[in-house]
Amino acid sequence: MKKNIYIISFLNLIILVSCGNPEKPSHVFEGKTKKDVVSFAPKLTGRIIKIYVSEGQTLKKGDTLALLDVPEVTAKIAQAQGAVSAAQAQEQMAKNGATADQMIQLQAKYKGLKEQYEFAQKSFRRATNMFRDSLMSPQAYDEAYAKLQGAKAQYDAVNAELHEVKKGTRYEKVAMAAGQASQAEGALQAAHVAYAERYVIATNDMELETISLNPGELATAGFALFNGYIPESTYFRFTIPESKISQYKKGQTVRMQVVYNKEELEGTIVYIKQLTRYADITTAYPDYQLQDAVYEIKVKPKDMNKAKNILVNANVVLK
Repeated sequence: MKKNIYIISFLNLIILVSCGNPEKPSHVFEGKTKKDVVSFAPKLTGRIIKIYVSEGQTLKKGDTLALLDVPEVTAKIAQAQGAVSAAQAQEQMAKNGATADQMIQLQAKYKGLKEQYEFAQKSFRRATNMFRDSLMSPQAYDEAYAKLQGAKAQYDAVNAELHEVKKGTRYEKVAMAAGQASQAEGALQAAHVAYAERYVIATNDMELETISLNPGELATAGFALFNGYIPESTYFRFTIPESKISQYKKGQTVRMQVVYNKEELEGTIVYIKQLTRYADITTAYPDYQLQDAVYEIKVKPKDMNKAKNILVNANVVLK
């Protein structure tokens, strides 16, 4: 009798254990809710002065997110403004040519060198007559000739300089000065553009999830300062073993159920692709043979308004 009681108790224990661990239906697959991720980063390195948004906030394209302190850009603007002023003055001087005072100085120089040249001509004529009458040595004659050639060279040079000034500045010089002015203005414009980048602006709508830094910290260029999700971009990822993938095809309509609120919805299979890494598997029960390939199914909900409020990474059952 006592032995029969032990046998009955053992059988009851086996039944309880079996009831407490039901096997998961092989035709049901669990997946994850996902949204497209977007990040905003500053284009310049600077210290954060102020953050205008908070985590959990829904942002619109064009919203100001943060203000950075970038003193180096202010210095570049001052340098560029100085370069623009200098280049514009050079361009104007090239267009205007010589001033009235410069013309007076040049004409006086021309008059003095002309008289020196005429005097050298007279002196050389006297030296020639004296040398012909053997009243001057060859050395003195050569010196008179050298003075004449020197005076002539200076006279020709100032004559050409005066002619150039009267004719006006060469076109090439004016064009070169204009090009330098345009280059300086471009540098100033680039500095102003960089100055405007002190503000971190949202480039599209976003559901802000995390802010990486606080005011007073240094934000480096390209560092993701704001992270979140694109609104109404909800989709679902499921991993299906090779033995079950024949049940699903691209464009097929499927039914799903959200685990935490039991809400049911329909979706369309967007793509099916093979996974190569175990870490990408979303199913909580990877019930497949080791030799089977594993595929990912991406499902877009038909009613986005119904799916947009589902929590990210929430479990979803594919029926």
